[in-house]
Amino acid sequence: MKRVYVCLLAMLLAMYAISATAADTPLGAGDALKISVFGNPDLSLETKVSEAGNITFPLIGDVSIGGLSTADAEKKISGLLTGGGFLRKAEVNIMVTELQSQQVSVLGQVLHPGRYPVAGKRSVTDMLALAGGVGPEGGDTATVVRTRNGKTTKQVVNLVEMIQSADMKSNVDLLNGDVIFVDRAPKFYIYGEVQHPGGYKLEHNMTVVQALSIGGGLTPRGTERGIRIKRRDAKGNLVEINASHEETLQADDVVYVKESFF
Repeated sequence: MKRVYVCLLAMLLAMYAISATAADTPLGAGDALKISVFGNPDLSLETKVSEAGNITFPLIGDVSIGGLSTADAEKKISGLLTGGGFLRKAEVNIMVTELQSQQVSVLGQVLHPGRYPVAGKRSVTDMLALAGGVGPEGGDTATVVRTRNGKTTKQVVNLVEMIQSADMKSNVDLLNGDVIFVDRAPKFYIYGEVQHPGGYKLEHNMTVVQALSIGGGLTPRGTERGIRIKRRDAKGNLVEINASHEETLQADDVVYVKESFF
């Protein structure tokens, strides 16, 4: 339920946050553009920005627009058309039909991992919404890798805590080249005299008795007495402990349910 809650809220947040347009985003290689000049349909053009940041426009030839916003690119083309004596007045409009130069990678346990265009300001929840939200194997946290001024930083964002507390400080803005990686949810394992032995997602503060329920309960031969947990200690050694019903499980714990002899 928590995962669904996070996904739905992330999508709602994205609906409000994605009001920024590509007009504020620098144009770059691979961006597909639809350019028109008011009153001059013969100058309409659909093109892509080259690797060098250029386009070829009728009458004026190669125009360098890489790194410019769409508004600045419109002014530049307009100025070249009027300055070259081709038009007395040039009202240029540029529409970005495909944004390839500015992308963020969303990886790990999301429904649709991949690279997504980032036009204007986009936050962690915006990009997760574009990727379909956290998948069924996803955990509560995401690792965000950002590069600013040549320095790369890593930040772990607890998505559930962020949404439930409404503290959006961790919902940072993302730029081209940034990466979101949604971690796999931790698991616990249960075997012995339970109906459905296997590995299951470990929920926050899950207890032994809750683990028994997820495992389908005891078999007719099972007993709740003498339940054991196999766990790695701080040094990585495997230890075995006797567990009460209210014992809190840790990631990768192995719960063993004994057979009753009575």
